[in-house]
Amino acid sequence: MNKKISITIDGKEISAEEGRELLWVALENDIFIPNLCALKEKDRPSASCRLCFVEIEGFPRPVTSCTQPVTEGMVVNTRSPEVDRLVGTAFELLLSDHRLGCSKCPKNKACALQRIAKERKLKLKPKRLDKFEKDTPIDDSTDLFVLDRNRCVLCGRCIWADRHIARVGAIGFSQRGIKRKVSTFGDKLLKDSPCIECGECVEVCPVGALVFKKDYGK
Repeated sequence: MNKKISITIDGKEISAEEGRELLWVALENDIFIPNLCALKEKDRPSASCRLCFVEIEGFPRPVTSCTQPVTEGMVVNTRSPEVDRLVGTAFELLLSDHRLGCSKCPKNKACALQRIAKERKLKLKPKRLDKFEKDTPIDDSTDLFVLDRNRCVLCGRCIWADRHIARVGAIGFSQRGIKRKVSTFGDKLLKDSPCIECGECVEVCPVGALVFKKDYGK
């Protein structure tokens, strides 16, 4: 165990393990920082969602808290005009190609996007960017769960769980830019892939892209 140090987040003095990622220190002390792609078990945070920015005294610009280790005396602010601008823009970009319809989503009231919107007072239907909504067929070929790529936020958590918990490698990212998606090799249906239907990918999905069939019709 690393030695204990003292840091300050939003004026609150906190004892933490030296070198621990700032994001987890904040969350474990009831200080909310938006995030979608972060998982405690990851050896290397991907910082792909670009939502966990904070300001640290002495740093020239905001940094992603999931990649920032804490050090003695660190002073952190989770809110500022620059942080709010970065987080708000990243959130709008995510929503620009995300199918909403929250009332019909199995993850309604348990969705990470809804919590971020509530905590940061952000709109789930921003008007600044044109909507680029995907219309991808839903893959319900397995007996256990459904994959709806129209609700996917490309956080990569399902891919990490597939490779590092299930140790299968049935899914990964394919294509680039606005066509980027979670896919099986050869873009086959999940039932025709090496997927063992363990459900680990569903457990880590922060939105309604991967849901168990027992919950899908609710």
